[in-house]
Amino acid sequence: MAYKHTNSKGVTYYLNSKAVTLRGGKEQTIYYFSKDERPEASDLPADKVVKENPRNGFLTVSKKQ
Repeated sequence: MAYKHTNSKGVTYYLNSKAVTLRGGKEQTIYYFSKDERPEASDLPADKVVKENPRNGFLTVSKKQ
């Protein structure tokens, strides 16, 4: 089951992740939101938190502080 978050505007988004290789050869996991459930859906890691931009409702994943 994918992590889902409903923003302040009432739109539900699903968290997805993808492993990418950076130019230096390092592997990194990127997280992004979509309006539909996709095969690359993932759960929210324990060390991450979802933040919402108050102006446009855009969701981002960042480290806990």
